[in-house]
Amino acid sequence: MYLWYDVRYALRTLARSPVFAAIAICSLGLGIGANTAIFSTTKAVLLDPLTAPHPERLRLLQWQFPESQPMYSLSGDLVQTNTGATASTSFSFPIYQALKEHAQAFEGLTAFDAEPRQLVANVNGNAERVPVLLVAGTFFQVFRAGAAVGRTLLPSDDERPGGEAVADISDAYWAQRFGRSPAAVGRTIEVNRIPVTIVGVVAASFDGPGPGARPEIYLPLSMDAAVDPFSDPLVAAGMSGSQLTDGERWWLAIMGRLKPGVSDERALASLAPAFAHTVQATLGNHHSGVDRLKVKISAGNRGLQPLENEFSQTASVLMLVVALELLLACANLANLLLARASARKRELGLRIALGAGRARILQQVLTESITAALLGGVAGLFLGYVGRNLVPHMLQRDERVSFDWQVMAFTFGISLLTGLLFGGAPAWQATLTDLQAGLQQASRSTPTRAISLFGKTLVVAQVCLSAVLLIGAGLFLRTLRNLAGSQLGFRPEHLILFDVTLPQTEYKTEQSRAGVFRRLQDGMAAVPGVQMATFSEFALLAGSTSTTNFDRNDEKPAGRKAWQNVVASNYFDAMGIPIVAGRSFGSEDVHSKARAAIINLRLARELFAGEDPIGKTFNDEHIRVVGICADTKFKDLWMDPPPAYYLLYDQRAASNHVAFALRTTASPGSLRGAIQRAVRLVNSQLPITDLRTQGQQIENSLAQERLFAALTSSFGLLALLLAGIGIYGTTAFTVSRRTNEIGIRMALGARRGQILRMISGQACGLAIIGVALASAISLIMGDLLRHFLYGLRASDPATLGAALAVLVMVAFAASWLPARKAASVDPMQALRHE
Repeated sequence: MYLWYDVRYALRTLARSPVFAAIAICSLGLGIGANTAIFSTTKAVLLDPLTAPHPERLRLLQWQFPESQPMYSLSGDLVQTNTGATASTSFSFPIYQALKEHAQAFEGLTAFDAEPRQLVANVNGNAERVPVLLVAGTFFQVFRAGAAVGRTLLPSDDERPGGEAVADISDAYWAQRFGRSPAAVGRTIEVNRIPVTIVGVVAASFDGPGPGARPEIYLPLSMDAAVDPFSDPLVAAGMSGSQLTDGERWWLAIMGRLKPGVSDERALASLAPAFAHTVQATLGNHHSGVDRLKVKISAGNRGLQPLENEFSQTASVLMLVVALELLLACANLANLLLARASARKRELGLRIALGAGRARILQQVLTESITAALLGGVAGLFLGYVGRNLVPHMLQRDERVSFDWQVMAFTFGISLLTGLLFGGAPAWQATLTDLQAGLQQASRSTPTRAISLFGKTLVVAQVCLSAVLLIGAGLFLRTLRNLAGSQLGFRPEHLILFDVTLPQTEYKTEQSRAGVFRRLQDGMAAVPGVQMATFSEFALLAGSTSTTNFDRNDEKPAGRKAWQNVVASNYFDAMGIPIVAGRSFGSEDVHSKARAAIINLRLARELFAGEDPIGKTFNDEHIRVVGICADTKFKDLWMDPPPAYYLLYDQRAASNHVAFALRTTASPGSLRGAIQRAVRLVNSQLPITDLRTQGQQIENSLAQERLFAALTSSFGLLALLLAGIGIYGTTAFTVSRRTNEIGIRMALGARRGQILRMISGQACGLAIIGVALASAISLIMGDLLRHFLYGLRASDPATLGAALAVLVMVAFAASWLPARKAASVDPMQALRHE
């Protein structure tokens, strides 16, 4: 009964103190909202199970090998364990077939692409690249995913290579391209120029085999050779082995659904012999020690987790940042409650005089703090809901974040805990009110020293947390600046990029592919506003790479690795990469059978130290070095230029996919139509995808760094505001309690400037202590942050010094008004203050 009265009184009290209520609720709302939003994203990416019935019975197969990978080709994840072993979830198709025959412990076993493929889908002449997943016919049965319209793929669909191609589409793709029309079932679309009949729409409740992997189209595994743009043309024509027969190509993830009551040990025992036998048969002739390759079973309730390793460190840093922000808001609340309790000493003393017990006072004051915290939680829940997709959006991830009872419980729990922990100390201090002193509103009472010390401790804590956030913001901002200003080795200005993928069925030979790309290059160069057009197998700073062996022919093969790119003859001129020795590719190389290469400076230094590499050959193909180019960043901005060499596309036109680069004098938007027309003149059915500038490509690669810089900067500014409020409140409270002392000092001859320096100096001293503690914390956090920093360390003195200077200035500014008021006190009035 008393509780309801206390809640009503707390609400009235907050309404009578709008400034206090606004500061408390808004600061807590921001802290709780940030925690709710980050927790929602972390939960969706790292914690939520698959949207499949009984996901706890799903199992994911893995393998482990004590050395580096024993197969020559692997797609998917590949990690190093703590013991130095290699582990992966990718398997070959012969392995899958063998395990499927011995899967008696499973209700079903299925396989699918370890990585979704970005293929070109053409619907009614609208071509675009979409994520496509090749799956075994048992895929939907194992995941127990149904169809909204039509049917899902069946085992029979995967047993007719060369027959009618069929596909399922996702609910999102159905809505986007077919307006959810049931007539979509039975329609024929093209995937990489292969006609495919849609047989069903997968239910919207099924998002795919893991977080971050949301396929739009599902195809049977039997279509692998037909739609793979990187496979050998003989494979597509059915004249050679493919991934469906080659035991050296490991590219499939394998999952199964255990039968009820079957243990993991029993399931593993049934699969291990078949796995060992097939590994020996497919790898044993070319690799030694494959008997040490072991299969393992792990929980599959989250399916494949391609984002887990990538996002877990990001989530850890973000959770730490928002936790510090919440602690700062809570310390601010505790400081406000402490000052408020001190200001209410007369009221609380009167209540005690009228017979209220100290337990009753404790309940009332604690109810007020919990009420304020819960109101902050309501505001935080709203902010968390609004901002739940902010992190995936800034990271450019198609990850839908939903609210559920667990998120609601998290927000309620954190609000209640905030009110209890950080309202408890001020509430307890309120119960220590001396009856006589409280009724007299004395300036000096027993708990004053304790309250003052506790308030100063809170200020130091606030400054420390603020400094940690400021230091983090400074480190991430400087990392972003360092990355953006790093030397690229080429000229990114005025470059337009786009991708072209040739249909495998139409361009089956190297000569046909090289010919069409040359015609496209000539057509692009003729577009008004285009100065030069070139292309390469991999666009720079796009995250794509290819590493190969690099062995000098005059030495014993050592298996050294170098990065490789296949480019057009004018690539170096168009990209602005200087040739520092020898020559660039020329017309003599286009028609020559002797393969030519241009190596970068790093490769020349590492493998030809003290020698002139020009004219020397390498690898079994006896590729001849004709030039040396400057070092350029390759995969991303983080990695220093690797040892790399470039081959001429006319001599090695193996890939169906290239990235065009146009050096222009016009804007990308004004050239889009002209580029598309130039492509149609070569092939009216050929789509271009992902049109962007090189600058946009660089910006896209900095998504995580911008996220850290933006969030930590925002939280850092909020931390400064909260720290300033805390310092102001504590200083004002201290000044009010020391009015008599200040009057005595001034009566004895102290000048106003001395009073100003005394009061502000104490606040600045607290700020310096807080920053010193924050500096120590930042050193401890160095290991956590070092993976996210570029060009500096967590102990960077410039960043630490800047944080110190900013917080000292904030402390001085926040304490100046109370100090000025103290310096303006009339000594006679101050001496009578009691």
